[in-house]
Amino acid sequence: MLDEDKLKQVVADVLAADVASIGPDFSMDTVEQWDSLRHMTLVLAIEDSFGISIPDEEAANITSWPLIRLVVEEQLAQG
Repeated sequence: MLDEDKLKQVVADVLAADVASIGPDFSMDTVEQWDSLRHMTLVLAIEDSFGISIPDEEAANITSWPLIRLVVEEQLAQG
């Protein structure tokens, strides 16, 4: 089961964002500091925090909060 608050905190920590700002419109297009380097750092931080492995093709596509949430939920469900 996804701990959404924990996931939001990981995203906020890596992207230096306010947890309250993370929602449906939170994406690479709307967060200035979300560049390719921070994106990779974010993927690694999510994997470490949740004990999952995000496939490379999915890692490249998680460019918004809704997609991050979806991929993490899928990976957690796969165990």
